[in-house]
Amino acid sequence: MKDLKVIGDDKVTAIGMGTWGIGGKEIPDYSHDKEAVEALRFGIELGINLIDTAEFYGAGHSEELVGEAIKPYDRDELFIVSKVWPTHFGYESAKKAARASAKRLGTYIDLYLLHWPGTDWRKIEETLHALEDLVDEGLIRYIGVSNFDLELLKRSQEAMRKYEIVVNQVKYSLMDRTPEETGLLDYMKREKITLMAYTPLEKGILARNKCLAEIGRKYDKTAAQVALNYLIWEENVVAIPKAVKKEHIEENFGAMGWRLSREDREKAKMCV
Repeated sequence: MKDLKVIGDDKVTAIGMGTWGIGGKEIPDYSHDKEAVEALRFGIELGINLIDTAEFYGAGHSEELVGEAIKPYDRDELFIVSKVWPTHFGYESAKKAARASAKRLGTYIDLYLLHWPGTDWRKIEETLHALEDLVDEGLIRYIGVSNFDLELLKRSQEAMRKYEIVVNQVKYSLMDRTPEETGLLDYMKREKITLMAYTPLEKGILARNKCLAEIGRKYDKTAAQVALNYLIWEENVVAIPKAVKKEHIEENFGAMGWRLSREDREKAKMCV
């Protein structure tokens, strides 16, 4: 059962598919391309419409694999996220990077993020303005940031001239509840900004948590599904676990369509 959240004027599945490590990490890896494309298509067939990638992943090869995977499907039914690396910040270089990402994907980009803040505020501001112009050009549809703390998110919002920041993608899991502890999550809720949680299963650690598995038995769910449901319980949170094995993609999909009770959600915090 699908579980939809709002980004801008679009509806996306509360669980998406992350692609860090698919197609390589810092450099391209072509050895598992067929498996990667099949995995992404399997997720789409299940009903997941949110796919996250970046120019940095596999030095662009991850974007190429996403582009290949989505070819058989109605593009308008999917929501593709990519990101610009800080070395490409700046007005002209950000535009060039976005065009290169769109070419590798073979399509427009629904949501384009600044991948990390970097250290030069002027470059961040220039990049945000470049992205606004790319929305006008139709190359991207929405603008977001990634790994921005509360102060920098607010500053970025103030820098926008025409459009709003609709997403901040940050690390968030039962083991790392920094967005809750710093007030970032509450602020984003008030501002109607979606929090996109990466590394939500802590590279499989939470999937092996016996305490979470015990909570899951009550719902006929696994530890991983409990860990993901903890996150998407919040109205403005989506999670993007990375998976290549079909059974893991199916398991992630099963984190949607139900909710932990408030009591069990509190218990889950005690499991880590």
